[in-house]
Amino acid sequence: MYEPLTWTLVGLSLAAMVFAIVLAGLDRRINWTLLAVLGVVEVALVAQLVVGIVQFAGTEREVSGGFFFGYLVGALLILPLGALWALAESSRWGAGALAVACFVIPVLELRMHEIWTA
Repeated sequence: MYEPLTWTLVGLSLAAMVFAIVLAGLDRRINWTLLAVLGVVEVALVAQLVVGIVQFAGTEREVSGGFFFGYLVGALLILPLGALWALAESSRWGAGALAVACFVIPVLELRMHEIWTA
């Protein structure tokens, strides 16, 4: 995997998580700023999917393709689902649900890194 992209995704996702937690703590709904950050993360996740497919096709290593692609696609789906949930929930728990979705991204990224380097 392309490590700078992985660590950028981890950092951006954690920053978005903190922002969502602050909004939940202030009893506010998510806002356009947070959605813009999530959009940047999602674009980076699409780029990671493309890079992951290209690198997987050219690797000689033993990489579990099913798990690797499952994590790539799963990471791509988590934020849109979390954002839809957050937009549908009119209380602070919408931002809380989005914070959990933002936390899942670094977990998936670190697991993909582990699968790739193993």
